[in-house]
Amino acid sequence: MAATAIRVEAVRELAPGLWHWTARHEHIGADVSSYYLARERVLIDAMLPSEGLEWFEEHGAPEHVLLTNRHHDRHAWRLREAYGCAVHCVRNGLHELRGRGSAQPFDFGDELPGGVVAHEVDAICPDETALHVPAHAALACGDGVVRWAGQEPLAFVPDRFMDDPEGTKAGLRSAYRGLLELDFELLLLAHGGPVTAGAKDALRAFARDS
Repeated sequence: MAATAIRVEAVRELAPGLWHWTARHEHIGADVSSYYLARERVLIDAMLPSEGLEWFEEHGAPEHVLLTNRHHDRHAWRLREAYGCAVHCVRNGLHELRGRGSAQPFDFGDELPGGVVAHEVDAICPDETALHVPAHAALACGDGVVRWAGQEPLAFVPDRFMDDPEGTKAGLRSAYRGLLELDFELLLLAHGGPVTAGAKDALRAFARDS
């Protein structure tokens, strides 16, 4: 996804114990978002913050890295090497990680470390996952919904990243409408800054049939 994501400050605490930062993804040439549940020692879609591994010396070493899809291993292997983190990927995406490192499979509906629950999104790729984080009233999303620079409303990735753009968009809308039943106040996006106010309303508007 070559579009430039919204740039926000390097590391900030969204809520007690829930940290967010952006870092440049060298392969796609854009800033992407990562999240750390400090008490739970759980990272989501992790890149290293600008402070590097030293940041974790102050805030606690991670024990788990969760992926919202198979493409988001990012710096998971560097973190695994540094701290022995377990890397978790949904089972039907594991094939992408062969040769990169060992990952623990999970299935949709499973409860993961930190009390995080994996929900199926599919549509844009079979392993697209939304991670519900009840302890922080948050929902983490991968590639199915994004925010780009200068575009505050939630958006889809460009059509060129979809085999069937209209069908994919309809599938994503349907999936996210189903997730509106979950309890969340924060929307943790992998591409673009998190939505910290009116998150459910923003996702509802995005998921509405056009």
